[in-house]
Amino acid sequence: MTALAAIGWPILERIHLVGDLAISPHGLGIAVGLLLGAWIWSVEGPKRGVALEHINTMLFWVIVGAIVGSRLFWVIAHWSELDGPLEAFAIWRGGISLLGGIAGAVLINLPNIRRFGYSFFQVVDGAVMGLAFGISFGRIGDLIIGDHLGMPTDFPLAFRYEGGVPAGFRCIAEVCTTVLQGGRTLEISSRGASLFGPDGTLLASGVGVHQTALYDMALAAALFLLLYALSRRPRRTGVLTLTFGAWYGAARVLEDFLRVDKRFFGLTGSQWTGLTVSVVSLLTLAAWAFAARRRELGVPREGAGG
Repeated sequence: MTALAAIGWPILERIHLVGDLAISPHGLGIAVGLLLGAWIWSVEGPKRGVALEHINTMLFWVIVGAIVGSRLFWVIAHWSELDGPLEAFAIWRGGISLLGGIAGAVLINLPNIRRFGYSFFQVVDGAVMGLAFGISFGRIGDLIIGDHLGMPTDFPLAFRYEGGVPAGFRCIAEVCTTVLQGGRTLEISSRGASLFGPDGTLLASGVGVHQTALYDMALAAALFLLLYALSRRPRRTGVLTLTFGAWYGAARVLEDFLRVDKRFFGLTGSQWTGLTVSVVSLLTLAAWAFAARRRELGVPREGAGG
């Protein structure tokens, strides 16, 4: 019988610098991804008439909105798991939502977009390429610390445990476990991965687990390349933003089916958010394409005089 394929690496929780001074690869990945994404926005934004000084101002509020939104969305989805209201502010213990961070960054800047005299799509079209690249690069930190591990699987890209303490797990003698929603337990080791029910019943097993951060990194990188290709030719303002929303929203819906996370009416909070954004973006793009086709054919708008 052929051995099942898998990939793996030792988990690194902290990068130790001097003495007790250490930094988190997760935080470092987010920071560098943000800087690179901001640089791309600073290049693409002025091409669409957005002044660099206004981009710099909005970037400051992007950071504030992303921090607040990422934690707020996670707290709302996991409120029943908190020990008390004060734990909602304990962001250093982990628990953030990427989609919440994006929403917070956008919402907090709506007054700035209006104050500076820009349209929403004019600003965001220049930002989404940087956002896609930043998401992809930032996922490197998630891979290093073993975050966002999903269901047990025999998929060729399964993540096989090779040492260290993955994010959210407790490890004893190279066997790592975490308790999930509904009392289920996910166990991983170099021998494979298993998901147990509250009564100890084996629910699923595999050579490893789905590494959803890896999938997200690849899909975000492909999205960046698509947005870059689309941006090389004149497009209607908003096409890049809606393409980002349609692609990344759908990606999060697909990825979360591979995760073991809290669900509401069958879907995770990220799936409901991603599904809504993706559907709205696709319908808007379809409506624009239909209207453009009617104009090409010379079909008059309803209510227009003939």
